[in-house]
Formats: sequence, structure tokens, C-alpha cells
Amino acid sequence: MQRRNFLKKTGLGATGLASIPFLSSWSKPIGEIQPKTIKKAVRPIVVCTWNFHNATSKAWEILNSGGNALDAVEQGVMIEEADVTNQTVGKGGRPDRDGNVTLDACIMNKDGNCGSVVYLQNITHAISVARKVMEDTPHVMLAGKGAEQFAYEKGFEKENLLTEQSKKEWLEWKKESKYETIINIENHDTIGMLAIDANGDISGSCTTSGMAYKVGGRVGDSPLVGAGLFIDNEVGGATATGVGEEVVKTVGSFLIVELMRQGKSPQEACEEAVNRIVSKNKNYNDFQVGFLAINKNGETGAYCIHPGFSYSKYDGAGQSDNPSGSFVKK
Repeated sequence: MQRRNFLKKTGLGATGLASIPFLSSWSKPIGEIQPKTIKKAVRPIVVCTWNFHNATSKAWEILNSGGNALDAVEQGVMIEEADVTNQTVGKGGRPDRDGNVTLDACIMNKDGNCGSVVYLQNITHAISVARKVMEDTPHVMLAGKGAEQFAYEKGFEKENLLTEQSKKEWLEWKKESKYETIINIENHDTIGMLAIDANGDISGSCTTSGMAYKVGGRVGDSPLVGAGLFIDNEVGGATATGVGEEVVKTVGSFLIVELMRQGKSPQEACEEAVNRIVSKNKNYNDFQVGFLAINKNGETGAYCIHPGFSYSKYDGAGQSDNPSGSFVKK
């Protein structure tokens, strides 16, 4: 007998089949289906490389009062740029081997717009000049004298960035002029900051005076969008610290965001980025690289080559220092 005729004679249409108890038992009872767990988004939140408490405190102050992530990441890192005791960022930064303090910085907002300055001299707040490049020009990056002149036109004041302490240490270094990248000291040369505001929008900033006693004109990863910093408002953000040359070679921050887009957690993505650097460098024992990442949900992750890297976090639970895992174990 044909199936169609059988159904007609027995009165079993589509509705009838669905109502038969033994047929419905083929599927799992609704009460036993476990819904997918959705974690509550953490916002607002700010994180930055290393334990720069004053920086995350300033950024949190802005976020907690309803401010946006872009203002938070700019004003947060400005604290360190102005701190002359921090010899890795802004005023008081260690000079290149010719005695010039040169700054690199970039900033990126929720819309993917970005601004950058490289080899900037005589201006303390490189991050703010980078923001002006983003907002007031059709360009992404300005360099050297052009960046400096642009800053003056925007009202920034000329300052001597070489403090007596940094000058004294530079003159002492010149006696031997030995260049070496001391892990977690000279390479503790960057503050990268990532923030999510109450609206769920993400922004990031990165600023540095670069490696101590570098060759004049050297630029690292910090002002390079995709290397030292990258933001995608649909996914998350990442930033880097350490030997910038190695971060540039793998476009590290962009890589981490893309890995998160593919489903990896911030922690997994940071670990993969470090592993790629290590796999391509037999001399990885001689330098440090650290990554910090945050996803759209406010989950964070960090990883580095050598022990010692950490990051500061500020959210509704308060401020905390978070040691990073490392490829090389203690």
C-alpha cells in the first residue's frame, strides 16, 4: 500500500503523526534540554599593561561616571606620560643613544578610526597628539618634525623631555655604549590600555618612549595599528609590550583579535600569539614580549614569554593586579 493512502485510511496526517506519544518520544523532552550558558557582560572595565594603578584609576573614574572608552584610554595613559619617575613613557623617558627622547603612540576608537605619532620630540602627551591626528586630519600617522609641528599648531607646548635622572643614566651608559634588552626592565617600555564603557563600546591606546638607548630613528610596535594595538568593536581588543620588532613581525595585536573572532578566549588568543613568536625565534630566551587582550564580554587574558609581566584591571569589583602566565616557566 502506498504511504499516502495508508495515512488517509488511518487518519494520520502530519498533525496526527506529531501527536502520537511514541513518535514524540523520539526527541529529547523539552525539560531536559540545557540552554547555552550566556555570561553576563562585564562593563565598564579597563585594563592596562603592567601595574600602573594611577592610570587605571583615572580611566575608571571616567568610565564609572558614564564617560566613554576613548576618553578613558587617553586620559588614563596620560597619567604615565606626565610621570617623570616612569622612565619608559612620556616625559622622563630614557633617550636614544644620541640623547634624544622620542615618543611613539597610537589610539583607536570603537568605529575603527585610529591615529598615530612616531618619533615625536618635545611633546609630553604623545597620545593626545595621536588622537588629534585621528580626529582632525585625513591621515592615520604623522612622524618626526611633521608630527611635532602639527602638535604646536594644535596648541601643545614645547617641553624638554630629558630629565636630569634620565640624562645621568644615559651619560653613564655611554661609557660602554653596550646595547642589551634587559628582560622586564628596559623592555618594560609601554603602557597599552583597553577599555569597555557602559554602552559596550571598546577603545584602546598605546604610548611609549621606546627602548632605552635605541638607534636614533628607531620605531617599535607601539604606534603601529595592528602590531602594538588593535580594536574591533564587534570582537575585542589587544595590546602588546616588550621587544616591538618581534611583535611587528607577527602583527601580534591584530592576530589576537582575529583569533578571538574565530572563537578563542582572550587567554587562548594571547597564548597562541606568544607561541608563534617563540616558534620563529631560536633566541627567544634573550627578549620579552607580553600580550594583553579583552573581548566584547569583558573577559581578559594575558601571556608572555618570560615570567614577570602583569596587568592592572579595574571594574565594578575594584582594582586588581594580575600576573601573566608565561611560555618559559620559573
